[in-house]
Parts: sequence; C-alpha cells; structure tokens
Amino acid sequence: MTVCFILGGPGSGKGTQCAKLVQDFGFVHMSAGDLLREEQQRPGSEYGELIQNCIKEGKIVPSEVTITLLEKKIIESDSNRFLIDGFPRQLDQALAFEKEVVESTLIIYLECSEEVMLKRLLKRGETSGRIDDNKETILKRFKTFLELSYPVVEHFRKSGKVHTVPCEDSVEEVYARVKPIFAELFKQK
Repeated sequence: MTVCFILGGPGSGKGTQCAKLVQDFGFVHMSAGDLLREEQQRPGSEYGELIQNCIKEGKIVPSEVTITLLEKKIIESDSNRFLIDGFPRQLDQALAFEKEVVESTLIIYLECSEEVMLKRLLKRGETSGRIDDNKETILKRFKTFLELSYPVVEHFRKSGKVHTVPCEDSVEEVYARVKPIFAELFKQK
C-alpha cells in the first residue's frame, strides 16, 4: 500500500495539486478536512459537535477521530494508492497513523508565505461557504500550522521522505514541480 501525505499551510494548494495527481497517477485522494466536515454533518455522528467546535476555533480535531475516519476510508477503498492532504497535523498523529495504519511513502510539503495563503483563502471564502474561511479563523489556523503542523514536516525531513515544493506560482507552475517527483516513483495511469 502506498500513502503519500500532502502537507502545507491553509491555502497552500493541497487539494488543487491532489486533484491533478489523481488524474495523472490514479491515486485516491482523501482530504482530512473534507472527511471531518462530512462526519460533522452526518446525522447521529458521535463526533459531530466536537469536530464543529474544533473547526470553528481553528483547532486540531483529536488524533483518534481523524485516524479512525481515514482508516475507515482506506479499508472501504478498492485502491492501494492514497494521497492524504491536510494530515498529519501534529507529530502524535503522524506517529500513531504510521504505527496503527501504514507507513507513508512520500511527503510533499507545499511551501507558501502567509500573505499568499491569506489572499487565496479570503478569495475562496467568497464562494466556499466554509465557516473557517474568515480572516480571524485563518490567522488562528496559520498559528496552529506553525506551532503544531510544521514540526511534522521537520520530523519526516529526517527520514528523507520530504520534497519541499515552492507553491506561490500558478497551479500549473506548481504542478510542473510536483509531477516529476511522482513520475519518478509511480507510473502514470
């Protein structure tokens, strides 16, 4: 089984790049954020209120909740190739996922300034309807990323699995940097 983590700050383009990789390499894309939002809205969810409060506060949902949802999706899938974006968000999540589910093969870190990410997120917020696409929550999310999520990148960097990709350019220019990394490791579909 192949699991690739796509990491980067809020608005760095994780979902956008994943969509292109799915097209070219046949991976199944799982967005931790989308899974959590779906679970939050599922009638009778035991985690719904907890997830909603975390999202509203710009905080990280407890590891066991996110890992449970990701593992369930992996088990339900017919594929053995997964792109997981927006996860792991903390070092304990990374360690628990790799111990309990599967070890990652590759990590792409989309590097972007807060200024560019803020601009992208505010633009997305005009149409997304997401409660976390407002300036106050976005700034909290940046702080959370720097304090809790960036150490995950540093942890994986020691293992040689991290490929840092500057991502302030156009979608196409960023993908021109991401695609060869995958092409070297995985056959195109």
